[in-house]
Amino acid sequence: MYEVFVLFEGYSTQIDNVTMDANCSCTLIKGPKNIIIDTMTAWDGQSILDALTKKGLQPKDINYVVCSHSHADHIGNNSLFLEADEHIVGLTAHRNSLFYERDMKKRDYKLCEGVTVIATPGHTSEDVTVIVNGKFEEKEVTVAVTGDLFEKEEDITDPSIWMELGVSDLRKVQASSRCKIASLADVIIPGHGPPFRVTEEIRNQLSEQLQCMNEESNHEAGL
Repeated sequence: MYEVFVLFEGYSTQIDNVTMDANCSCTLIKGPKNIIIDTMTAWDGQSILDALTKKGLQPKDINYVVCSHSHADHIGNNSLFLEADEHIVGLTAHRNSLFYERDMKKRDYKLCEGVTVIATPGHTSEDVTVIVNGKFEEKEVTVAVTGDLFEKEEDITDPSIWMELGVSDLRKVQASSRCKIASLADVIIPGHGPPFRVTEEIRNQLSEQLQCMNEESNHEAGL
């Protein structure tokens, strides 16, 4: 069985109008295959190496690298893992100069038994989420490692948090992706905050937000 560890919790703080202090969550899936998700900024390499050592792993033990999207705070240390079978950055899968057609827009990509990569556009058009059926904090659950599809738990009650950081034309798409993931997961590991449990109240809130967006779109279209 796979076990999910948050090596580093993401965070984000707006310092002033032009500066944000932020780094992403970095997650390890440990099991028959070892997977690292979102490798933080280029300045975090030693921290990742130290965290892996504490889990009894070295870079050569990582089988897959998955980056939820290609922003700089999510891909900074991919080069630590050049022996991995495959790197997946958003919807792109490759190893070295070989790029593989996985067509993740149309179908989920099963990395291995219990671990699946699915397209969840919104924050960018290329975003993916990793769904893991395994153990987290000693409990058997379904975990969604979402990158910035969910910035942090607070963006559920305050949607302006994710709306301001995403692509305006993709807001309804992102709201739909958020609903989809909440329907699948017991636990969400967001891009810039600690993990949180998914409750029925959260699912209902997300569904209501999507419904409001759909109604606004229909109204603007004169339907």
